[in-house]
Amino acid sequence: MLDIDMFDHVGMRISDREKSVAFYELLGFELVADAGYDIGNPLVMVHPSGVNINLLGPATAGAGHNILMDEKPKYPGITHMALKMKDAEATEAFVTEKGIAITGRREFHGTRTIFIRDPDRNVLELVGPGPSVAELIAEHVQE
Repeated sequence: MLDIDMFDHVGMRISDREKSVAFYELLGFELVADAGYDIGNPLVMVHPSGVNINLLGPATAGAGHNILMDEKPKYPGITHMALKMKDAEATEAFVTEKGIAITGRREFHGTRTIFIRDPDRNVLELVGPGPSVAELIAEHVQE
């Protein structure tokens, strides 16, 4: 077994630096480093919660289209990033107020979740308070 301490970051390829940085700043992330975006290295963005994302660029094909989520064939790869939120109602109000489209929603054993997309249609699952999604799924399959 690996001796993992914690999850460190997720990397996502983007096509438009300005739009993506503005979107993630709206969510509370801060751009802390540009390691060479123009040559494919990450823009490092950190949220006050400690969540770290690396925006890699620039994408050279498929801008505004998410092959992993928008295509009928199911390709392997990371389909979304899930963030645990402190308040589901406040999260939905914030997203709505900022004009971010909610592209899906789910309520499972009392835990409310909404889905949004960034400018490149990368999916963010915003999970409300309650048990972790892993616990909810495990409980569901044992019923």
